[in-house]
Amino acid sequence: MDELAPDPPPRPARLVIRLGVQAVIVALFLGAAFLGTLTGFLFAYGGDLPRVSALDDYRPSIITRLLARDGRVIGEFATERRVVISYDDMAPVLRQAIIATEDAEFEQHFGLSVSRILVTAVKDVVLGQRFGASTITQQVARMLFLQQEYLRGGVFARTGREGLERKVKEAILALQIERRYTKPEILTFYANQMNLGHGAYGVEAGSRMYFDKPARDLTLEEAATIAAIIQTPARLSPFVNPNRTLARRNNYVLRRMAEEGFITSAQAREAAERPLVLKGQPTPERSMAPYFVEDIRKHLENRYGADALYQAGFTVQTTLDAGLQQAANAAIDRGLRAIDKRRGYRKPSRNVLKDGQELAAFISPRWKDPMLAGDIVPALVTAVPAAGRAGPVLVRIGADEIELPRAGFAWTGRAAHLLFTVGDVIDVAISTLDGSRPATLTLEQQPRIEGALVAIDNHTGQIRAMVGGYNFTRSKFNRATQARRQVGSLFKPVIYSAAIDRGFTPISVFIDEPVAYNAGEGQPLYSPLNYDRKFEGPVTLRRALEQSRNIPAVKAMVETGPENVVALAVRFGLQRPPVYLSTALGAAEATLTSITSAYSAFANQGIRMTPHALVSVIDREGRAIEEHRPEPHEAIRADLAFVMTNLLRGVVQRGTAAAANALDWPLAGKTGTVDDNTDAWFVGFDPDITIGVWVGYDEKRTIGRNETGATAALPIWIDFMKAYIAGRRSSTSTPPSFEPPGNIVFVTLDSGVEEAFIAGSEPGAE
Repeated sequence: MDELAPDPPPRPARLVIRLGVQAVIVALFLGAAFLGTLTGFLFAYGGDLPRVSALDDYRPSIITRLLARDGRVIGEFATERRVVISYDDMAPVLRQAIIATEDAEFEQHFGLSVSRILVTAVKDVVLGQRFGASTITQQVARMLFLQQEYLRGGVFARTGREGLERKVKEAILALQIERRYTKPEILTFYANQMNLGHGAYGVEAGSRMYFDKPARDLTLEEAATIAAIIQTPARLSPFVNPNRTLARRNNYVLRRMAEEGFITSAQAREAAERPLVLKGQPTPERSMAPYFVEDIRKHLENRYGADALYQAGFTVQTTLDAGLQQAANAAIDRGLRAIDKRRGYRKPSRNVLKDGQELAAFISPRWKDPMLAGDIVPALVTAVPAAGRAGPVLVRIGADEIELPRAGFAWTGRAAHLLFTVGDVIDVAISTLDGSRPATLTLEQQPRIEGALVAIDNHTGQIRAMVGGYNFTRSKFNRATQARRQVGSLFKPVIYSAAIDRGFTPISVFIDEPVAYNAGEGQPLYSPLNYDRKFEGPVTLRRALEQSRNIPAVKAMVETGPENVVALAVRFGLQRPPVYLSTALGAAEATLTSITSAYSAFANQGIRMTPHALVSVIDREGRAIEEHRPEPHEAIRADLAFVMTNLLRGVVQRGTAAAANALDWPLAGKTGTVDDNTDAWFVGFDPDITIGVWVGYDEKRTIGRNETGATAALPIWIDFMKAYIAGRRSSTSTPPSFEPPGNIVFVTLDSGVEEAFIAGSEPGAE
């Protein structure tokens, strides 16, 4: 009997065998086709490819950083926010996470993974599924040499003949890269070049953006998060979709790291159980000194061009004092809010219910940041008592519902139901905290008025702080450097400097009385008035300056000669004012920076230093390509400067700026108010620094009936000076002093005031 033939395998098994055989045949065919095609393209495109030796001088675009005096970053400019690091600057777990996720055979292959190519081809042909087969080296070739070609080709660069050509070019470049560079070098190229979303390129920038730490300090779960983002940063960014990021981190990256033996299964489980904790920001924090930074950006772009500014990675050392800048920001904010409150309360411009949004759905981005006492934050009104009914006003900040007490909005002088509607978004100041939760609140409002502040080092001209307006987002116009405004009584020290230079003394007498001057043919008589519309009769030059009397200033200009006064103003660094008597009372215009610089000459023995914001610009190789040193200009003699300083100290001790005398510090300065109270000024100084403050509206209109330099600008100046003086007192027990030159003579008068005279001009001198 014939031996029975074995039973054929079941039909499903036969199908599997047949598909397997087909897959092997397809794979072998595709492998042979790929190798043949590659050989052909080597000849066709080999001479048309970029030279990979260019990577010997790998210079990707990197961030230009602006540094404050203490090294703190105050501004960044970049098309691709990148910080280039070395292989050893990456945490080992980060290198392992990238390899496990992107190219597990990275250490073994020669630039191409034949197995991945074959598996991908089979899945593409047999199953109709598209999978990536690029190694890390191929991705480096694509990112560094073929990116523009890829972008220009669009969809055709991925499919059809164009796609095939690009893939072959990519493969050839990958082979050349592998021949020339080590695996650590290739991985470093990749880690520095990859896009990690929100403008961050490279693992260092990504690490700082997401976790606020360098790449070398990443933990396992943080490294896995970075690796999880690489595939599609636009969709996998934890700032955009944290749940999707977490799922890929736990279900793919950590699992692959365990499968490849980089970590144990237990370590993968432990890391997966840890929450996703982000400590960075999706974009760089708004600069503490946006107006200052913008001025420097314009300078750098004008000098070096936009390409260099955003790609060359300059390190720019600036003159800014970060502590003083923060004090300036706070002083301007508080001062403008106080002035604005005196103009009354305005109903909030936004109500979420009227916008069609539910109360529970409203979230302010500011609520995600830590809150400190003194912060001003948005709050959502959730309950308001009806007219004639008792009950609290409730607001929500984050998840907390908090009472806004009657005392918190008493400054408005109005009842709650007239102020608020449920759904209003209002500003509140956090007076106290209960732990991290706001506890006591005060109603605030965004001021409409503008202000500016600049602080200049007397001895170097370096700008230590600058605020160009209430809010840079609202208006980028820099009122410290760009706005030319009438300076009011700030011009009087220029007049009296010219007068004393020509023989007048602090005790020279002027008659404060009604006067009229011929203003020219066909012009009405010029009849100046004092601010208080009163006349004091005989007054000394000192008193005239301390009390800012107008008529004595005009008389001093007449007797000194308007041309002489105007010429001296130019020596102080001011733009040449018109030769009119009205110039004596502030018809002259100046920027806040230029008038503050002019006053710094009084404290610096008559030498005015050119204001500047830059110390140096360093290129990526560490070479200084621009440096700024102090530029001195003699404005007046040292003895004259000291006498004027002595007079301006009297303004603080007894005059219009007497409120500043409570600071108990050697100070001098001058208030300024323009007609109809359109501009309020105060510029004051100690021996080392000069600070100028301006308050007003961009359009020419009154600040308020009683808003003068003493009531609007001086309080901001005092607020800033408190912080400045506190810092000085913490470092020295002895305040600085104004040192007199050798030819200054002091005489105590019957009034008890010790006057300073230039030798030969004191009372009784011949």
